[in-house]
Amino acid sequence: MSEVVREDPAPGVALLRTNRPEALNALNMAAREAIAKAVTEADRDPNVRVIIITGIGRAFAAGADLKELRARTVLDDEFAASRAAWAALERCRKPLIAAVNGFAFGGGCELALHCDIVLAAESAQFGFREVRLGIMPGAGGTQRLLRVAGHFKAARYLLTGDTIDARTGSEIGMVSEVVPDDALIDRAVALAEQIAALPPLAVEAIKEALQLGADVPLQTALAVERKSFQLLFASEDREEGIGAFMENRKPTFKGK
Repeated sequence: MSEVVREDPAPGVALLRTNRPEALNALNMAAREAIAKAVTEADRDPNVRVIIITGIGRAFAAGADLKELRARTVLDDEFAASRAAWAALERCRKPLIAAVNGFAFGGGCELALHCDIVLAAESAQFGFREVRLGIMPGAGGTQRLLRVAGHFKAARYLLTGDTIDARTGSEIGMVSEVVPDDALIDRAVALAEQIAALPPLAVEAIKEALQLGADVPLQTALAVERKSFQLLFASEDREEGIGAFMENRKPTFKGK
């Protein structure tokens, strides 16, 4: 059984579902590598412009696999393998949408925070419970939550391991939108279709500016933005977009 199931629900949209429902989609090494492989393949697929990640069953991903964590030693090779799997998501050039159903704890919460947009079902629950196990988040949880929620909110949840419901997640900045449970995937696909219909070079440039600009001084970030803005003027999509607007017609973007 594959740890990730891919569907193609709409033109330009790949839907990846974590597929370990019997374990609440806990992220063992095989699952992390399968997610990395599926994201990399979708990123390279010229027919895909947006990638959605969600879970099968009652959970998005309910943390790491505790059996594997218990067996690890300080010099275990799986630390490097895990970092490589997460890096595949960081390298993805196309927009990633997390459609969070049910539990997103520990590594599952980190998986969501690796995405560009986080949609949460009303019943979704987030959290970093690692402190209760004598460890801490190890795939960016502390730093990503810090950057979206600020020091005081991040510390409140990281130091206690308390659960964050969907509404609270929205209030502290880690959730883009809260959606009724039965509308989650439809909303994710609709949003992905909306983005997929836009010029992919501009979409990629915006994602890159957001990623690079988050961790550098403002003037450096503005320089990144200006350079990408200028380079887009060499694209056919720029001419098509402006021309279609002026001619009052629907544009056709080719990613060139």
